[in-house]
Parts: sequence; C-alpha cells; structure tokens
Amino acid sequence: MKKVVFLTIMLFACCLSAGAATADDIIAAAKKALAPDKRTAIWDLSATKNAAGTLLVSGTLGTNQQKTDLQTYMRQQGIACDASKVKILQNDIPGGQQNAMVKISVATLRITPAHAGEVATQAVMGTPLRVIEKAKGWLRVQMPDNYIAYVPESSVIYRTDEQMSAWRAAKRVIVTTYCSQLLDDAENQQTVSDLVLGNILQYQSQVPGYVIVSTPDGRVGYISTQDVEDFKQWSEQPFNLDVVEKNMRRMLGSPYLWGGTSTKATDCSGLMKVGYFSNAIILARDASQQTLYGKKIDVTSYKAQIANLQRGDLLFFDSGTPGRVSHVGMYLGNGKFIHCSGQVKINSLDPNDPTYLYSPCAASRINGMLNTPYITPVKNHNWYF
Repeated sequence: MKKVVFLTIMLFACCLSAGAATADDIIAAAKKALAPDKRTAIWDLSATKNAAGTLLVSGTLGTNQQKTDLQTYMRQQGIACDASKVKILQNDIPGGQQNAMVKISVATLRITPAHAGEVATQAVMGTPLRVIEKAKGWLRVQMPDNYIAYVPESSVIYRTDEQMSAWRAAKRVIVTTYCSQLLDDAENQQTVSDLVLGNILQYQSQVPGYVIVSTPDGRVGYISTQDVEDFKQWSEQPFNLDVVEKNMRRMLGSPYLWGGTSTKATDCSGLMKVGYFSNAIILARDASQQTLYGKKIDVTSYKAQIANLQRGDLLFFDSGTPGRVSHVGMYLGNGKFIHCSGQVKINSLDPNDPTYLYSPCAASRINGMLNTPYITPVKNHNWYF
C-alpha cells in the first residue's frame, strides 16, 4: 500500500510546484494521492492559504494515520501546512473501544448505520476491525482489506490494544470446511454457534475427535478436528490454486447476495475473496477495486484469452458499459470460468459455446503477485500477527 501512495505522490508532485497551485488544487491532488477511493478512506477536507502561503487545512479524516500521511505528503511537496483544525473521527472513540472483533459466524456490514441500509460487505467470526466512529447501535469500522462500512454493535465485541496483542500471540484455529458447528459438548451436541469457512477461534484444549475452542465473546465449545486447522500453520500455506478452486467449487449453486463475502452467499467479488482467503490471501473488496491490482493480462480477443490466461486469473466484465467494471470471475482453464451471477456457476469464454455469456474487458493475475498492493498474505497482515 505504501508503494502505491509513494508512486501516486510522485505523479502529482509536478502540479504542486512553485507555489502556483491553488489551495483547492493542492487538497484535490492530495486526496487523489492518499484517498482516491471513498470505500477505503474517510476524507472530507478543504483548505485555504494565508498571507504567508501556508496551507490551512480543515475538515474530517477517519484515522490519525491519515493525518500523518497528509503531513508527510505536504512536506514532500515542500508545502507549508497547518492541519491543526482537522478532526479525526477515531479520536472520539472511548478508550478500549478502538478495536473490535466479529463474534458471530457472519456479520453483515452496510453503507449506512441502519438495517434498511444497502449491504456493503460481510465479515466472518474472528475478523479484527478498527473502529472509526460510533452511531446509535452501529460502528463505522475499517476491515483488514481497508474497506469501511457500518456493522451492528451487537455483532462484535470490543478489544483493547492489549487484548488484540494477546489474541495475535495466542494459539488459534481456523475453520477450513464449507460450514460447521460449535457444540456445547461431545455428547449432547447442542449448537453454541454455526460456523463457516474462515471463522477464527481461540484454542483451549483437545479431546479425541474434537478441539475445544472459544469464540471472541468467550463462548466455549467443541468442533470436529476435521473442520479446523492451526491458524498459524494455515497462514503459512504456499500459494495453491487447487485450494482456491476447490473452495469456489464448493459453492456451486449457492445464491447471489449483494455484499456477500461468506460461504452462506456471495456476490461476484465476494466469491473471489472467499476462494483466495481459503488460501490465506486477502484481496480488495469490490470488482472495480480488484481490477486495479495484480499483473495485467491481454484478453482483447478469445484467441488472446486462450493464449494468455492461466488458471486463477481474475476476469473482469463491464456488462455493457465500456470502461466500468461491474463483474468478476476466475479462470479455470480450457476457456471456462467460475463466477457468481444469480448463483455460483461455470460458464465459457468461447462465443460458440452454449454456456457463453460475455467476454472479459480485463484480467489480472494473482499468482506471482503476493505482497503487492491489495494482494496480501494473511501471515503478513499485522492485524492478524
């Protein structure tokens, strides 16, 4: 992420030189460099210049890190900047509540703080969150993929910095099967919670056939040893498209849900995230974001697609509006791709195939691009380790 910011800063440096740029120009260039996507950054700033030429910035940012990045940016451009009037939403969060963790199998996040609001995304049990703002019964949070949305306060539990550090150091397990159950004991088998692929639980002990674990909010139960793996070992798995494809295929026939990113239901980009997360890789949230990252592949014709594409490549579609990516699938090889449109299914890129739907406008390769922007191994994400 820092590499992207640095490169973008260099692109805009020329337009801010010699003091010729207006305050509006400068703040607009800073926004484009530091917060180009409102889905991943809260940025509502304006600026004026005083008689000495100092840029006076006011408005709202989400986090203190954003303010630090803004000041660094201005310093690199040789611009005197006073950001003392900038409000940081994060600073209004009470002590001990600036971190949270999803405590139910799947939490649904929305664009606005209301159950009637549009679904933005989902987060599964054990996902660490950064709390940016509190609304009545809702929290505005940032997720490990940087996506920002509102989650019901009842779906999470607060964590202090110390508790998060202890969690990162603790022995944990992750659910690696399509779905499972947390049971009260090995005999009665009453459900404590449903569980889905990607849920992270804290290890307590083990008995024959079961691992005893606790949920983020302290519920203790039994889960089959076949349904989980040690979280640290899982995070260190090598890149493996067999894992990605297997878990996407597990969802064949499952329904489309706008904003879905769990095995209960997904949208198109959510399916990509679920599949790659099963291989311990965090992708960007939306199709229009995913298309920006990875190695670009030529798909200008069916001949080029067959020649250039490799299994695991993400295929992007504009659905009739040129230049506006609105759909994504994953290439399986032999001209086939898996995606979620109405339901998870497999279609063909071959215009002569009866399962053909449409041709991609772009493609990105994940293989070989780990640790580049928005293709992040879980083991290298400091919210998890």
